[in-house]
Amino acid sequence: MKNSETIKIVKKYVNSILLPLDKYYYHHYEHALEVMERVIYLWKKELLDNVEIEILAIAALFHDTWFIVWYENNEKFWARIAKDFLESILYPEDRIKKVKNLILKTSIKLKPKTILDKIIKDADLDNLWRNDFFKKWEILKHEIETIKKIKIKDPDWIHASIELLHNHKYFTKTQQKERNKKKIENLKNLKKKS
Repeated sequence: MKNSETIKIVKKYVNSILLPLDKYYYHHYEHALEVMERVIYLWKKELLDNVEIEILAIAALFHDTWFIVWYENNEKFWARIAKDFLESILYPEDRIKKVKNLILKTSIKLKPKTILDKIIKDADLDNLWRNDFFKKWEILKHEIETIKKIKIKDPDWIHASIELLHNHKYFTKTQQKERNKKKIENLKNLKKKS
């Protein structure tokens, strides 16, 4: 599936627009691929059909491409990039609408309603509960500091991280089963640093 012709075309396009963003140490093409791989994995675990996996994979690849336009307050850009490109390759309109809706669901503010919403949200924040969490989190901090031209004090970053991890929850049964133990461990380690 991840080697379908449409996915190959989307991968190539997303890579071409994200690659030049050299200040994006976290939100780059590799992150898009990681999210795509995780949605495929979760889709298999949740036993969904093949049309849904293509839509999920495409949404995962496009979900952070709005960074090419603006770093913050960017909701209006989220789905437009995907829509414009998918229309140009004559992707079916009904599927484009689903891709757009899934991209919008990656907003941390929005609650998921469908299983597809839950999968893409879980995949996007999968690294919160992985072994490489602290490495990824430092990379994200460096990206924010570079883009915004600010310095974030470690205590402020740690406090914000504790709050995020404390308030965050996964939505799919697979993610809850596989990541909650590491979540508790990462949260404890963060608290030790505060």
